[in-house]
Amino acid sequence: MTYAELVAAVQDYLETREATFVAAIPTFVRQAEERILRAVVIPELRKNATTSLVAGTEYLARPTDMLSVFSLAVINAAGVYTYLLNKDVNFLREAYPDPTETGNPKYYAQFNGDTAANTTTGNFLIAPSPAADHQVQLHYYFDPPSIVDSDTSWLGENAETVLLYATLVEAYRYLKGDPDMMATYDARYTAAINDLETIGVRMRGDAYRDKMFAS
Repeated sequence: MTYAELVAAVQDYLETREATFVAAIPTFVRQAEERILRAVVIPELRKNATTSLVAGTEYLARPTDMLSVFSLAVINAAGVYTYLLNKDVNFLREAYPDPTETGNPKYYAQFNGDTAANTTTGNFLIAPSPAADHQVQLHYYFDPPSIVDSDTSWLGENAETVLLYATLVEAYRYLKGDPDMMATYDARYTAAINDLETIGVRMRGDAYRDKMFAS
C-alpha cells in the first residue's frame, strides 16, 4: 500500500472528501504510525551504527532516529565485541563519581533525549570514561521515515491492514463519528496489531533452537 492508496482508502471508508479533513490526513497517518511503532517491536526496523568513544569523554551521541537500544558494544583492535551493561544514570554517577577517572567502559545509560527544538540528538553516558579511543557498535530500533514523506514504508508494504485501521481510528476520532463504528475500527486495529506482534515474535525466534529444545 502506497501513501496515495492509503489516502484513497481512508476517504472511501469514511465517505468524506471535505477539504479540511483531507488536509489533516497526513497528521492522522503520522499519528497512526507512531501508535503502531510504539506498540510492537518489528525486527526489520533495527539498525547497526558504528562510531567511536573518545578518550576521556563520558558521553556518546545517539542516532537521530533512535527509539530504543538493543545493545551497545565496544570493539577492540582484534575485532572482539564486549557488550556494555545498561544501567540507570544514578548507578553510574554513584559508581563512578569522577568522570576524569578512566578505564575500560563497562556500563551505559540513556543520559538525555532530544531537546524541544530538536537541535541535539541526545547522549548516552558511558562509565567509566574510556581511557582510549574505542570503536563501538550500537544495535537499535529506529524510527523509520513516514509513508507520508516516502510514499512507501515497511508498514505499508508488510502490514497495510494495521496501518489502515490505525489511520481510520485517528481520522474517525477527528470526525467525532458514531461510537459503535469507532468501536469496530478499534477492534479491527487491535486484531491487526496482535497479528503483527505475533509475526514479530516468530521473526525474533530461532527456528533451530526452538526445534532443539522442543525435542
